[in-house]
Amino acid sequence: MREIALITLCCLLTPFYTFAQSDTDTIPVLQYSEPKDYEIGGIKVIGADFSDDNAIISIAGLQVGDKIRIPGPDIQKGIKALWKLRLFTDVQIIKEKTIGDVIFLEIKVQERPRLSRHSYRGVKKSYHDDLNDEVDKYLLKGGIVTENVKVNASKAIEGFFIGKGYLDTRCRVIELPDSSRINAVQLIFDVDRGNRIKIQDVAFAGNDNIKDRKLAKQMKGTKPKRRLFASSKFIKKDYEEDKEKLIAYYNTQGYRDARIISDSLWREPDGDLMIRLNLEEGNQYYFRDISWKGNSIYDTETLAGVLGIEKGEVYDKELLETRLRFSQDGRDVSTLYMDNGYLFFQVDPIEVAVEGDSIDLEIRIFEGPQATIDKVVIKGNDRTHEHVVRRELRTRPGQKFSRSDIIRSQREIINLGYFNPDTRHQHAGEPQRGTVDIEYTVEEKPSDQLGLSAGWGAAPSG
Repeated sequence: MREIALITLCCLLTPFYTFAQSDTDTIPVLQYSEPKDYEIGGIKVIGADFSDDNAIISIAGLQVGDKIRIPGPDIQKGIKALWKLRLFTDVQIIKEKTIGDVIFLEIKVQERPRLSRHSYRGVKKSYHDDLNDEVDKYLLKGGIVTENVKVNASKAIEGFFIGKGYLDTRCRVIELPDSSRINAVQLIFDVDRGNRIKIQDVAFAGNDNIKDRKLAKQMKGTKPKRRLFASSKFIKKDYEEDKEKLIAYYNTQGYRDARIISDSLWREPDGDLMIRLNLEEGNQYYFRDISWKGNSIYDTETLAGVLGIEKGEVYDKELLETRLRFSQDGRDVSTLYMDNGYLFFQVDPIEVAVEGDSIDLEIRIFEGPQATIDKVVIKGNDRTHEHVVRRELRTRPGQKFSRSDIIRSQREIINLGYFNPDTRHQHAGEPQRGTVDIEYTVEEKPSDQLGLSAGWGAAPSG
């Protein structure tokens, strides 16, 4: 189309440049080989129903009063600049008329169609909202419909279903004119999901120390079909997460250097998927010497007791992190400090020596100042009186900060039965002042979910 526009331009501008003459004069014809300089006397835009005329003229790089040579590079540059916008299916710059050395130009454009609406074919209605979330990243009602827009939207739809295990999904885009609007089209996304692809088997190679069965157990989202009609599907996101879990399991067994060298996926003749993971386990390591640095509030013996890791135990990164930072049962070094007000406490385990199969650790501690609670704010309780929530709190202004008290307060708020379980908190501390503000955000249950309970007693006689 671009080549057609340029050819049209040459045909219109070069062989037939006419000038105002008397009736008795001969009309001169300028040959392509004889360019001439003109002053632009006016520029008119034709065909731009949705685009701004002045913007089109500006982008074309043409201005009334400019001197241009015809034939010459200025017109070609203007056409190229307008094509780059991707707003038009046809661009022409032609001569309207000339008066002496003054030329009047017309910029003729044909705008790309605009989107009026879109729909889906071949998918259940229950998927439409989810698909809209995907295609709305590329489609805009009233926006210009380009090939890139259609390709990106169709690829997003395919990606959505591929993520659900339909690996053979194909989406065809049908563009139809919308007669109810000027220069508008509707898009129909014709989706063929195909069959959901099952995993025939997951094979491991290089695992000399841990059996296949234990490794397969870690891949909870990537299960092969074991029997007829067994639930099995390949979802890439779950597969990637399972690979991370596989390495995390190795780390808990002392194989801190374990890694997946490569993985292969291929389809069998029946369409099922085969997966092969090539592993490098590395050496198995053990804890040796563990030293502490920076602790003044608690002595080394107390901290070592809370950590609970003995020399000669299998090197387990997950266990180490749990015992240092956060354990469900409250047995961790961070809780020991934070329950005593040391909100700004930090701990960092450093491997200071690796010899053979043994690792020495130095656990570096920054205790910081104790923090006192300054403000306690409650948000989200539109119907429930604040004092009902506040009386359940274990964190009050003037008290020392305690992480366990915050966790217990959240539990007590949920136990009231007025709020959804996702009650959350956040705290902002100021180390210079040694204070912290705590904010609890609750989400009230709808009124139709609240139970009604009442008690009664007999009135005393006489």
